[in-house]
Order: sequence, then structure tokens, then C-alpha cells
Amino acid sequence: MKVEVDPHRCQGHTLCAMAAPTLFELSDIDGHATAVDTEVPAELAESAREAHRSCPEQAISVL
Repeated sequence: MKVEVDPHRCQGHTLCAMAAPTLFELSDIDGHATAVDTEVPAELAESAREAHRSCPEQAISVL
């Protein structure tokens, strides 16, 4: 499984990092998220899905 953040959609709500703190880094400047690593370990798959569901901007893709 892979996770990606669309930088054009992300508005820095930080909900993804609350759902999956080890999968996302937040910018110190504006809170925008980036994936720490695109590959998601199997034990964090549900956290990645929760981050995807929680994003109000639909900026997170889980592939």
C-alpha cells in the first residue's frame, strides 16, 4: 500500500497526522502535510485509510 498527499489540495488541517502520526510530516510554516514514506507498513494500513477518510480536502490518496 502507498500513501500520497496532493500538495495543491492540502490546506494544513493536520487531521492526517492526528490519525497516522508516523506516516505524515507537517510543515512548521503552514501545517501542510507530506508523506514520510510513500510505502505504508502493513500494520499501519488502517491508520493510512483513516487519514484518507479524515482529510476534508481529499488531499490524501491511498493506493
